[in-house]
Parts: sequence; structure tokens; C-alpha cells
Amino acid sequence: MKQALSPGSFQLPWGKHSETPFLREGVSDTPAPDCTPGASSAQGGAFQVPWGCLGGAPRVLQGVTLGAGNVASFPSSTHGWMVDWEEFLLTQFSFQPEGWGASLADKLVRKCDVLNRGFSGYNTRWAKIILPRLIRKGNALDSPVAVTIFFGANDSALKEENPKQHIPLDEYVANLRSMVQYLRSVDVPEGRIVLITPPPLCEAAWEKECLVQGCKLNRLNVVVGEYASACLQVAQDCGTDVLDLWTLMQKDGQDFAPYLSDGLHLSPQGNAFLFSHLWPLIEKKVSSLPLLLPYWRDVAEARPELSLLGDGDH
Repeated sequence: MKQALSPGSFQLPWGKHSETPFLREGVSDTPAPDCTPGASSAQGGAFQVPWGCLGGAPRVLQGVTLGAGNVASFPSSTHGWMVDWEEFLLTQFSFQPEGWGASLADKLVRKCDVLNRGFSGYNTRWAKIILPRLIRKGNALDSPVAVTIFFGANDSALKEENPKQHIPLDEYVANLRSMVQYLRSVDVPEGRIVLITPPPLCEAAWEKECLVQGCKLNRLNVVVGEYASACLQVAQDCGTDVLDLWTLMQKDGQDFAPYLSDGLHLSPQGNAFLFSHLWPLIEKKVSSLPLLLPYWRDVAEARPELSLLGDGDH
């Protein structure tokens, strides 16, 4: 059976899957009940992110990977400067042709590196376990400029038909809160977080997919809507931005089937729809990021190192 949309997915950003266990590292099994200011939680979550330090701190390529590095740096001296790159973590299918992740990468070229870190089929219960392995406090490489949390398509699976992915609604809410609270505890404030609701489900199309795999219909759009509403409430309670994909795709009774390739996963048109609504939220979070390295016409012709390295050192 096809796994649900990237709202519940990551790819391991460190090591080999067989060699790097998902350790809880202090993750509590009891979710914090609210998002009151100053509250913190060691529980993790799943998300998509533009990374790095704000202000005058180095901008980092590392994102949510552990310590290992894709840090792109240039030699520097006392009077020189180092260039590191922001990063945007994305879900597994977002870099397919015409994917919304690819569109973000194009928009953020020379400002943020946009990487795929998706785990297809994951739910919030599994995702919160691994978040502390992805972002840790006090590491300059783990300071995102924005984070999007995109879950619900798997959590909302019907328990009777898909018990492995199903997460009860109250636990889904608690898990989302825990994600936000954990991020705050590692210095990622609410203003850098965007929650995304699951998209609507086209039951007729998805049922055909289920039948091909010898299964019954294992999701209902009305149930997905309950999880989407819960996601909206969490965003309101926690003070984060939110993209209500479930409502927007069905606005004014429009036919949302073209947005989904099989009734569940985003089609190219659905990817474009998501990107068009997500970008305004992300843009305001990354608008202050400068273009990395000078425009080519501004590079000194005689001594380009003066423009590129800042002091002429090699």
C-alpha cells in the first residue's frame, strides 16, 4: 500500500539507517498540556525547515542533521569572513518533479539550502521521538530560521483499517504541541514555526488505490478534517503560523481531486497549490537573509579574492 503524504515523513539525515538507532534522548512519554510562554518539552516532532542563525551569526548549511557536515565554508582570517548556508528541511516527496520543495529551493537559492529529509508514512508518535536527534540546543548548526510541521495524513488513518499509522486525535494534538514546545526549548521560537494541516482526501480515488492493494478504504475525508481542525487549534494556542491546506483546497466547493495524484498524495498541481500558499508565510521569515556572495558584476576583476573572501587571503 502506498504510504501517506509527506506530512508524516522524514529521511534520516545522519549516518546509515542500520547503524544509527533512533534514541529518545530524554524525550518524555507524557506530552506537555499546553503551549504557555516559557514552557518547554524534550519531546520532538517532524517538520520542514530553512536553517541557520539569524542576525550576525554564521549562516549554517547543517539544518537538522546531527553534527556531520555539509557546512560550506570559505577560508577566513581575522579580517575576512566565512559563508555558511541556511537550510530548509523538507518532506520525502517534495523534491519529485514539480514538487513544492523544489520550488522553495529555487526561490531560496543563495539564501537557504533546501534539503529533503522525509520519512514516508510516519505519524506524529514516531516523529516526536526523533526530533531531538535532528535539532539540539546550543549548536550553531541547528538553528533554523523557519520550521514547518506537516502531519495528519497518516495520523488520521482509520484505526480499524490501518492501526499501525493511526494516532488518536487527542494524542495527535498533544504530539503537535510537544513539537512546538520542544522547538522552543532549543531556541526556535513560535515566530519561526508554520503548522500545515493535512490536505483533504479524495475518497473515491484513494479507495481505488486501496482495492488494488487488497485493502479497504482506510481513510475518510471527514476524519481528516477533524485532524485539520485540531492542527488549527494547536497553532492558535501556541502562537504559530498555520496553513490550512484542508480548507483551502476545498474552498467554495471546488473540485480538489486534481490536487491529488491518487486521492492522498499531492499531484504536481497540488504541489504548486501548496507552494503558492506556503511561500508568503516563509518569505516573511527569510526576507532579511542577504544574498550570499556578491553579484557576479560586483566581483573585482583584477583581484576577485577581495570580493569573494573579504581580505585577499587564500
